[in-house]
Amino acid sequence: MARYRGEPLQLEGSRALVMGLGTRQGGVGVARYLVRHGAEVTVTDLNDAVSLQASIDALQGLPITWRLGEHVAEDFDQTDIVVRNPGVPADSPWLERVRQRGGRIEMEMSLFFRSCPAPIIGITGTKGKTTTASICAGILRRHRPDTVLAGNMGTSALDQLQSIEAETPVVIELSSWQLEGLAPYEMSPDIAVLTNISQDHLNRYSSMDAYIEAKRHIARFQTSSDWFVVNRNDQQCWDSREVTAAHVVPFGYLHADDDGAGLEHHGLYWSRSGVRTPLVRADEIPLQGDHMVSNALAASAAALLVGARVDTVRQGLRSAQAVPHRQELVASIDGVDFINDTTATAPAAAIAALETFQHRPIVLISGGASKGADLSRFARVAASSAQHILLLDGDETANLTAQLDGCGATSLEGPFPTMQSAVTRAAELVSEDGVVLLSPACASFGMFRDEFDRGEQFRSAVLAIASPGDGGAS
Repeated sequence: MARYRGEPLQLEGSRALVMGLGTRQGGVGVARYLVRHGAEVTVTDLNDAVSLQASIDALQGLPITWRLGEHVAEDFDQTDIVVRNPGVPADSPWLERVRQRGGRIEMEMSLFFRSCPAPIIGITGTKGKTTTASICAGILRRHRPDTVLAGNMGTSALDQLQSIEAETPVVIELSSWQLEGLAPYEMSPDIAVLTNISQDHLNRYSSMDAYIEAKRHIARFQTSSDWFVVNRNDQQCWDSREVTAAHVVPFGYLHADDDGAGLEHHGLYWSRSGVRTPLVRADEIPLQGDHMVSNALAASAAALLVGARVDTVRQGLRSAQAVPHRQELVASIDGVDFINDTTATAPAAAIAALETFQHRPIVLISGGASKGADLSRFARVAASSAQHILLLDGDETANLTAQLDGCGATSLEGPFPTMQSAVTRAAELVSEDGVVLLSPACASFGMFRDEFDRGEQFRSAVLAIASPGDGGAS
């Protein structure tokens, strides 16, 4: 049993400061948890009450002190514990102020890991972690209907603690920032899954090596009784097995003597002790793209290690569904598919989307804010794959425009100041049987509240141009 299990913090009578309420339910869950355990809670956020209204409404009636639109030194100087939002940089001077006087800094996930009575499947990666977590949870719900899915997806893990028993399967998606919150307390999940690693968040990390090390925290503190499910065909991932004491279970195109979840001749299989058990054919999985097959292999391995039956895994894979905002079909209008892939904020994720639809005429909507990643490969793929490229406004768009020009992109327009104007123009340009693909390869800051707001604005714009009767996926 991992060292953190069953050791929740004693919060009764403590002064707790939630730093960053946010709009994705994590901060709401933290505040509820702290109040429920007897802490005196203050919430501080640089955003004002108007932008945070939905989260504030969710906490209505609770004894919370609000400090919105600013941070105040007194709050940080007088608190016993700060719970920081993943969006707050670890090197924030406000947090350093707390550290210097010996104060405790936690995150939602460190509180959850301490309190969760069940083994945890934790899933991370530059791309695919949400889809992998969702597929895994979908399989496990057929195994045990009380399976819990939460993490970096707008669902608070702490809010679900009261429904988790010792045998409840728990699947948690973990971002690199959430893993940062686990590292100081040497916490890793019982089953760790690493889908892939490529450039991302280099606006927050000092180097690519620093980002990789953050991702490796998912396995770094595992014990010899744990499992590390890792991509055999991604060298950065595969090298990560050196940091863990866990049993390593590879997935992907396996070597002859590998035990794990493999792909051969378009068929998925599970190999243990040299015995191969077929799972499904790749074309039986409803989700498109080679990366989705990789996600399915990772999810299958984790579910099987928990104890799911092979037949249950087969059923789960054959009924897997797309996750909102991830290559999501918003509508089919006059034979044209409008695809919302707003969470493709890293170049590798956007390249995967272009490869998924490479055999159809593509109008690509891309661009936005910088995350420090190298966009050169994305520019080459986009220039050769998309018939038209429409760029959204943002501080990275000028750089992306220059790179696309250099790669010979023949139809390039923008920057567009609104999603509505970009979608309207895309609908005018797209060929019959084509695809309008929102896959930005950039962050959303500036034009949008976050990437999910960007996806919702895309959805609204698409449905606004749909003729009566066409306003939905078909």
